[in-house]
Amino acid sequence: MDNLAILTGVLLLPLLVFLRDVTSRRRRRLPPGPPAVPLFGNLLWLRHSAAELEPLLLKLFDKYGPVVTLRIGWRLSIFVADRHLAHAALVGAGATLADRPRTATSMLLGTLQQSRVDQFTPARVWARRVLMEKLRETTSGVSGGGGDAPPNVTEAFQHAVFCLLLLMCFGERLHEHAVRDIEDAERAWLLYISKKTSVFFFLPWITKHLFRGRLEAGHALLRRQKELFVPLIEARREYKKLASQGLPPARETTFQHSYVDTLLDVKIPEEGNRSLTDGEIVTLCSEFLNAGTDTTSTGLQWIMAELVKNPAVQEKLHAEINATCGDDGELLERSVRDKDNKMPYLNPVVMEGLRKHPPSHTLLPHKAAEDIDVGGYLIPKGATVNFMVAEIGRDEREWEKPMEFIPERFLAGGDGDGVDVTGSREIRMMPFGAGRRICAGLNVGVMHLEYFVGSMVMEFEWKEVAGDEVEFAEKLEFTTAMAKPLRPRLVPRRSQALIRVSLLICSLRFKIFDTVDLLV
Repeated sequence: MDNLAILTGVLLLPLLVFLRDVTSRRRRRLPPGPPAVPLFGNLLWLRHSAAELEPLLLKLFDKYGPVVTLRIGWRLSIFVADRHLAHAALVGAGATLADRPRTATSMLLGTLQQSRVDQFTPARVWARRVLMEKLRETTSGVSGGGGDAPPNVTEAFQHAVFCLLLLMCFGERLHEHAVRDIEDAERAWLLYISKKTSVFFFLPWITKHLFRGRLEAGHALLRRQKELFVPLIEARREYKKLASQGLPPARETTFQHSYVDTLLDVKIPEEGNRSLTDGEIVTLCSEFLNAGTDTTSTGLQWIMAELVKNPAVQEKLHAEINATCGDDGELLERSVRDKDNKMPYLNPVVMEGLRKHPPSHTLLPHKAAEDIDVGGYLIPKGATVNFMVAEIGRDEREWEKPMEFIPERFLAGGDGDGVDVTGSREIRMMPFGAGRRICAGLNVGVMHLEYFVGSMVMEFEWKEVAGDEVEFAEKLEFTTAMAKPLRPRLVPRRSQALIRVSLLICSLRFKIFDTVDLLV
C-alpha cells in the first residue's frame, strides 16, 4: 500500500508541476522555450549527456531568440546568448545572481590573488622547463620528416600546467610518480562528473537508489583524492605551525606559501568561526587543480592550433619575441609578469584565441536569489541562469569576421581595441565571466597563457603536417577541446648544443631559488 502511494505521488507530482508552470507562465513572462511535461520531458536527459545540450540550444536560439527557458531535471534553467542581456544580468543585477546553485561539482574557488604572483616565478620557470622537455621528446623521429606519426602535444600541455598548479597548490615540487598519481586521480574524477552524474538531475531522491553503483564509484574516487591530498595538507599544517613558533621546518619545502596555506587560514563566521575540514580543503584543492589545468591547457591547444594554421601570425609573434627577449625564457617571464608592454602582439594573440575558442562555452551556472527582470523577461527566484560565452564572443553583429583568427583586431583601431574583458563597462567577450562572480584568477590565467605561448613560439617553429591538417571541430569534455587533437611538426629554432647549455643554466638557477626560499 505504501509503495502504491509513493508511486502515485511520483506520477502526480510532475503533472502538478506542469499545471503550475502553465498557470505561472500566463501570469509572468518567462523567456520562451519548448513546452515539456516535467516527468516525460526530463526522461530524455537520462539518455543524453551534457555534451549534447549545446547543439540543442543553438537550434532553440534560432527558433526562440537569445534567451531560452528549459527545465533540466527539476531545475528551471534559463540560457542567455545576448551580450546586452548578459551585462544587465551579471553586472546590473549582479547581487541577485551572485549565488550559484548546488551542483555535482559545487562551485569553483578563484585562484590565488595577484599579490602572490611574484612568489611563484620559480614555479613558472620550472613548469616551462617541463613543457619544453616534453615537446622536445615529441620531435624525435618527426622533426626531420620521418615516417613516424606526428605527436599529440595536448598531453604535454596538460602535464606542464598541472605541474605548475600542483606546486602552487601544495608548495612542494613532487616526484614524477606522485604527480602522475594525482593527475590520474583528478582525470578520473573529471570523467566521472562529466559522464556519470547527469542522471541525478532527474528525481534525485529516486535516481540515487536506482543508480547506486554510480554513487559508490564517485565515493571511491573521493576517497582516492583524500588518500593523496591529506598527507600533503598535513605537511603544510605542520610547516605553518613550526613557522609560527619561529622553528625551522621538519623537512625542506619548495615554497614558503601555497594555496593550501590560504585555506588553512580560512574561518567561516556563519558557523562559529570554524576552520575548513580536511574534506573541504581536499574538494577546494581538486577544484583549483582541475579548473586551472583544463582551462589553461585547452586554451593553449586552441591558440597553438591557430598559430599552426596561420604561419604569418606565428612568424610575426616570433619576430616580436626574438627582438625583445632573444632566447631568454626568464626575460620573457619577467616581461609577461610585469606587463611592460614590450611585446604588444602577444596579448592580442592570446585574447583572440580566448574570443574565438573560449575553453568553457558557458559560465558556471548562476542562481537567482529573488525574482528579477532582464530585458523584459522574468527570471524567477531559484532559477538557474546560464550564459553562452562562445555565442557572445562569436556574434557577427559585434565582431568583423568572427570565425577568422585575427589578433590585429585587438590592436589600436581594431574592432576589439580596448575591449573590457572583465565586462564591467560592457560585455563583448567573457572567457572569465563577468560581474561579482568573475574568475579571481583572470590576470594569472592570461599571464600563464602568454608565458607558455611565448615560450613555445620562442623554442619551436610550429608547422602543419600534410595529411594531418589542423581541424577546428569541437568536442565537450570538462572544457570544449579539439575533437581532433593537435599534431604539429615542431622544428627547434636553436641548436641542440645551445639547448643543453640553456637547460643546465635553468637547472642551476632553480636550485638557487630553492636555497634562497629555505634561507628567507
